[in-house]
Amino acid sequence: MAVAPHALAAQAALAVLREGGNAIEAMIAAAANIAVVYPHMNSIGGDAFWLVHVPGQAPRAIDACGAAAAAASIPWYAERGISQSIPFRGGVAASTVAGTISGWQAAYEFSSKELGGKLPLTRLFADAIHYAENGIAVTRSQNATTAAKLAGLKGVHGFDATYLVDGAPPAIGSLFLQPRLGSTLRQLAQAGLDDFYRGELAASLARDLAAAGSPLALPDLREHQAQWRTPLALKHSLGRLYNMTPPTQGLVSLLILGILDVLEVGKLDPAGADYVHLCVEATKQAFAIRDRCITDPAYMTVDAQSFLEPEHVRALAANIDRRRAAPWGAGKGPGDTVWMGVIDAEGRAVTFIQSTYHEYGSGVVLKDSGIVWQNRGCSFSLDERALNALRPMRKPFHTLNPALALFDDGRSMVYGNMGGDGQPQSQSAVFTRYACFGMNPQAAVSAPRWLLGRTWGQVSDTLKLEARFPSGVIEQLRRYGHEVDVLQDWDETMGHAGAVVRHANGVLEGGADPRSDGSVAAF
Repeated sequence: MAVAPHALAAQAALAVLREGGNAIEAMIAAAANIAVVYPHMNSIGGDAFWLVHVPGQAPRAIDACGAAAAAASIPWYAERGISQSIPFRGGVAASTVAGTISGWQAAYEFSSKELGGKLPLTRLFADAIHYAENGIAVTRSQNATTAAKLAGLKGVHGFDATYLVDGAPPAIGSLFLQPRLGSTLRQLAQAGLDDFYRGELAASLARDLAAAGSPLALPDLREHQAQWRTPLALKHSLGRLYNMTPPTQGLVSLLILGILDVLEVGKLDPAGADYVHLCVEATKQAFAIRDRCITDPAYMTVDAQSFLEPEHVRALAANIDRRRAAPWGAGKGPGDTVWMGVIDAEGRAVTFIQSTYHEYGSGVVLKDSGIVWQNRGCSFSLDERALNALRPMRKPFHTLNPALALFDDGRSMVYGNMGGDGQPQSQSAVFTRYACFGMNPQAAVSAPRWLLGRTWGQVSDTLKLEARFPSGVIEQLRRYGHEVDVLQDWDETMGHAGAVVRHANGVLEGGADPRSDGSVAAF
């Protein structure tokens, strides 16, 4: 079973599974495909993180996050008249190495050596190349996102010629082609994925990045390698939960669920104000730790895993007032991301997320390769005293965090969501609704969601609720002291969540987000 926020990506994964491919091979196919069919949400010019579970083995993670250029520094920006904050668009925003392809490479090598994977890259990229060269139907999401962000993107290096038609967003249902990206994927399939960092393609990327005004250079690409990590783990009353290490906010997602477990959230009404209130208050407790501690692990002075010790989680839970909202500061901002999950017939599971940060990342499209480059470096601060102060070759803070649960009764679950501050919050909703309240995965994903802070498409820091919540719930949350905004019934601001569950007997369940263009694909 595979789930993705665009149906064609889920279908690409399923096709690989039906040909005997394993979960990693299927995810590489889905990742290549989603970079083509969902261009406003992600790109091979971004970063990625993997959690991989092989039954009988400890879960493992891949950190495919690129570091800042060796030339990227606070003085470098000051020389260009930039002293307050790094711009979101343009060459100066394209300041970190794109790590996605290195993650595919690490996963592919593991698949071949440890799982007996035999499918060549030419097969795994086949669907993505087909859609790049022959076209995709433009979705409402692509059209609306392009229109909403056009003011900041129009005129950025290479953007108009790639993503606009006669200066306007391509029409819904029109055919959208990406021939240069198709050629790039062909080259990677034939020359190998390392070509992105140390081959002919790397030289092309470096030339085009320089032409766009980026501080990145060929040595930055050559220096990059994906890294295997031991994921963070939380002992939950129902099993063990796993998430990604820093520089991601995976700790936040686990802390929220740990706090809710201590508060016995499963005894509440899953549609009631008290449930939402506790989830939001747990989020505030976890975000406070994130904003105080989480950065490139090379710069951290504390062990992220230590925050998940039972006594620490209980102490955070004790800070929560069940009838009053705590003060709330500012969120971390938007995110342009996709989450996808795959579980194969052997129970091998992958939970995966790849991103360019903002919609269309920096907006810079490289001339020869057709790759849009991420702007993840915008999360750095130009204040020397800040937790995430810009330093050459430093990894940026990431909102990305793919999630995995291994239940004591033998079930396994991969789940996740796109959307900045919304990622850990939607994870808490999907997990608790499934695990604590007994909803099936589709119901857990589809149910009305909330979001505290900023995410994709939003800049305010209020508590946002979908209008499908009963009016009494909304009013009760306001009485508790929450500043509430009511959004649409099915609002894309809530991100695109998904989940796949495998039961001990091999039965699979899944849920795809109706707020996306996605689906569950299974055989």
